[in-house]
Amino acid sequence: MKKFKENFRLRNFLMLTLAGIINAFGITCFLNPVKLYDSGISGTSMLLAQITPEYLTLSIFLIVLNVPLFLYGLKKQGVTFTVSAIYTVAIYSVTAWLITDVFPIDVSIASPLAETDLLLCALFGGIISGIGSGTAIRFGGAMDGIEVMAVIFAKKLGITVGTFVMIYNILLYIVAGVLINSWILPLYSIITYAAGLKAVDFIVDGLDRAKCAMIVTVQPDEICKALSDTFECGATRVEARGGYSGSDKTIVYFVINRFQVTRMRNVVHEVDPTAFITINEVADVFKANN
Repeated sequence: MKKFKENFRLRNFLMLTLAGIINAFGITCFLNPVKLYDSGISGTSMLLAQITPEYLTLSIFLIVLNVPLFLYGLKKQGVTFTVSAIYTVAIYSVTAWLITDVFPIDVSIASPLAETDLLLCALFGGIISGIGSGTAIRFGGAMDGIEVMAVIFAKKLGITVGTFVMIYNILLYIVAGVLINSWILPLYSIITYAAGLKAVDFIVDGLDRAKCAMIVTVQPDEICKALSDTFECGATRVEARGGYSGSDKTIVYFVINRFQVTRMRNVVHEVDPTAFITINEVADVFKANN
């Protein structure tokens, strides 16, 4: 319990609350009114709420379907994540109920902002719900139990987590098309899914993802000094040997942003025109606290 309290800080609590509210707004004000579907368990809950009696609402299905999945993944994901995820879904569920049944907002037949325009509803519903989901992930929670199942079962099935989630959503949209006897709404829901994925990536990874440069050179001292003088940060050296030539080389590992790539390349090649450079994206950079 002490460890949980340390990990679950006030900032996380506030951001997870905001994440649930944002997600509920996107779903109830854009997708649900025009019968479009979110992805994962959220989309499944929306479909079930449409085809079952009225007292079985979206809010009920969100709790009933998500909580068991989060609890099932407790051992693998840990207490902090599980409690955070359940809390976020609870906020999502309560806010969805408030918007649809309590607040003086008519979301029964059309979006209060985009009316019945399916493309606008799909795009903005996906983006807004994606921002909510991404915020939840960034601050230690989750909005959808299917992602937990993907982490647990994807490797056993020999597929990636992303493939597992994609297969689930494709099956969801196929089932929806069969049940409602129309493919228009499921097809538009694919736009929602794509927009949501982009929004999640933006929130989790940021617009300006860091990049790492791996510079293979025979002049590491000069290159490290040039990089340090230019960018005012250090570099890491790794001794290496050429696979073909067998000669001693050094790999200089250096983290930059995308705006610095060209400048870094010019600096390196001014020192060593024969240097070999590869660039890869880095999702996060953590610096030690001094």
